[in-house]
Amino acid sequence: MTTKKYKSKKAGERISLAITYVILILISLIWLIPFFMLIILSFRGEQVGMSADYLFPKQWSFDNYIKLFTETKFLRWYGNTMLVSVVVTLIQTVIVLVTSYALSRLRFKLRKPLMNLMLILGMFPGFLSMTAVYFVLKQINLTQNLLGLILVFTASSAMQYYICKGFFDTIPKSLDEAARIDGASRHTVFVKIILPLAKPIIIYTILTAFIAPWGEYMFTSFIMLGDPDKFTVAVGMKSWLDNPTMASEYFTVFCAAAVVVSIPITALFIWLQRYYVEGITGGSVKG
Repeated sequence: MTTKKYKSKKAGERISLAITYVILILISLIWLIPFFMLIILSFRGEQVGMSADYLFPKQWSFDNYIKLFTETKFLRWYGNTMLVSVVVTLIQTVIVLVTSYALSRLRFKLRKPLMNLMLILGMFPGFLSMTAVYFVLKQINLTQNLLGLILVFTASSAMQYYICKGFFDTIPKSLDEAARIDGASRHTVFVKIILPLAKPIIIYTILTAFIAPWGEYMFTSFIMLGDPDKFTVAVGMKSWLDNPTMASEYFTVFCAAAVVVSIPITALFIWLQRYYVEGITGGSVKG
């Protein structure tokens, strides 16, 4: 009877696992449908805009990609977006890491009120300050300027400390103390001991810093309004759809552009997904 119960239990577990996998596969397929549709539409040869009542193209063609790179300013917008994203990623990653380390390891007056203040300010949507930020940038001649856009994205970097600080808190402080006893400075401890152990959270910080300016539309459209040469891909692609005539003519080109824009983010996530998950879960050295 014991053997039968054991076999029955194992069979039930297999059935439950199989059902779980089937459900997850179905959810994944549903989630991927929009991406498949986007790719299919990017190869549509006939120019029927968004009014087509069918999905699969009657004529497959690369013309949308050719038109994208030869007849539009997409490459310029792509370059602007890449420049802003890379610079913002470098600056924001450094600021977040040093701020998080300081708040995790150092004890000073007003430390907790400062953390609480930054946490509360981070709860408010950024667009609430959009008008004020625009007029500040206008006063220093940084509207319609990529430098102004970089400044906007990096100005509040320190307020992204909470996840990174939580990770640093899991690294035993005994490592810092041992290194300090041996004569290491705070800088040496941070660079030689903490950062090598913090690869997951560094990767997480890099990914989140890169994604924000890559797909941001609201602030960018407000700051770069009126100069198409300074648009990012989000603002430039949206401008195609603002004009009804262009929306019809450039719809499939828009789909092709969306596919190209998604490539860097997809590649980064696939390449770094293991570290990304470790960063979110806060895995670290156990004391």
